[in-house]
Amino acid sequence: MAAELVEAMNMVKSFRVSDLQTLLASMGRSKSGLKQDLVGRALRLVQTEYSPELLKNVRQLYESRFPKTSGWLAARRPEGVPVAYSPLSHSPTATSQGADYLNGISKPIPTPAAEVKLVPLPFYQTLETLLSPTELIAQNNEKLQDSQCIFELTPNQADQIRNASELRPGIRSIQVVLRICYTDSIGVQEDQYPPNIAVKVNQSYCHVPGYYPSNKPGVEPRRPCRPVNITPWLHLSSVTNRVTVTWGNFGKRYSVAVYLVRVFTAADLFSQLKLCSVESAERCRERIQDKLRFDPESEIATTGLRVSLICPLVKMRLGVPCRVLTCAHLQCFDAVFFLQMNEKKPTWTCPVCDKPAPFELLTIDGLLSEILKETSEDIEEIEYLTDGSWRPIRDDKERDRERERSNTPEYPVVDICIPEANGHSPAHSSTSLTGKSGSSSVGMAGVTGGPAVAPGGGAVVDLTLDSSSEEEGGGAGGDSEDTEDSADSPAPKRGRYNYDKDLVTAY
Repeated sequence: MAAELVEAMNMVKSFRVSDLQTLLASMGRSKSGLKQDLVGRALRLVQTEYSPELLKNVRQLYESRFPKTSGWLAARRPEGVPVAYSPLSHSPTATSQGADYLNGISKPIPTPAAEVKLVPLPFYQTLETLLSPTELIAQNNEKLQDSQCIFELTPNQADQIRNASELRPGIRSIQVVLRICYTDSIGVQEDQYPPNIAVKVNQSYCHVPGYYPSNKPGVEPRRPCRPVNITPWLHLSSVTNRVTVTWGNFGKRYSVAVYLVRVFTAADLFSQLKLCSVESAERCRERIQDKLRFDPESEIATTGLRVSLICPLVKMRLGVPCRVLTCAHLQCFDAVFFLQMNEKKPTWTCPVCDKPAPFELLTIDGLLSEILKETSEDIEEIEYLTDGSWRPIRDDKERDRERERSNTPEYPVVDICIPEANGHSPAHSSTSLTGKSGSSSVGMAGVTGGPAVAPGGGAVVDLTLDSSSEEEGGGAGGDSEDTEDSADSPAPKRGRYNYDKDLVTAY
């Protein structure tokens, strides 16, 4: 057992990218990514799910990569007949049943071709198979081919379609869909349209999803290969339905299938996610502690991990934090927006690390859900600590504002401008401030240049006084008649530039 496991791992290490993708697809795993990702994924697959079927696939791929040229049997083996390997249990019964000797050498046993299997889709639940995957056969050498298939609906199936609820006007929750994929018996196949596809149902053309426009220069538009809804053009009775598929014959083989399905919305999948896939806060803390645990072999000690509370998809605050179980990061994205985007454009890719994010591996982060409830809207980032706790990370501008408020000294505020009761600009002379206070106060303000005290208690500084004003102020203090006249009808003071001082205000 151990020797066979080591042998299989060594074979996997010598595979090319196409061999790795074939192996991963045969076991229902994702085949996207760089070569080192594919190698690591395949090695983990061999270690965790070692089985006779897996070993057989690995050996077949290795045989196709490095064919055995020695020996007359390999040279005489007919093309298309795979090599048969005995099962892992070398029991006498199994050996006697599977061995048919010819001149002392066992004859290869052909294996039956497996049927094409389509990958399950999160938004579609297969209720019944109306037409099993059938290959589109070219009738001639023309580039455009027409292939027909027929099927009938039972009364029960027709009633299911009629009584189904509407997701939106004209779209029912129970549908008959057409799916097309590559003809490949290894693994599960994703939907793939042939070139120049057109679908006609009972002599009426039905809608096939078009191409997504590309905003990047030099990038060709990509067509979303999703199930084609043919329900509106069907006969909901015992009459035979005829489907004609027009496709481009450019060397690749395609298969077509028809299913009766139940269609889910993003809200339906979100309800399933909340019900079946929520990771508890305690488990999330354990995950954080595992990531921040001190590694003596590492030269860098990590004391904290920062996580943004902003969704990378819509740049808004997270509502329902969600992530993929197989991703190494702790950053989450919003589950509602993620499901809504995949409902319109199914990519099922993690928006944080661009790795596959199938619906079955999505989980809601219970710890981050609690943090979002406890933090205010202005907190956009947090930091996880080594003990599993967390602390909010405030914005740099907010910290600078708080620092300025805490370090600003308290100075008394001097009011140099007090509006008068009549609504005009304040006068910057002691006469206008004191009213009929007398000449002594005017003279004192002019000589000393100190601030006059307003009735409201504020200190007022006359910024328009100059040397000529001081002389005028001194003269006014010596002449009592002028003072009395000014008290009865005060004349506005004028400076050296011949303007009213009462109309000039310094702010």
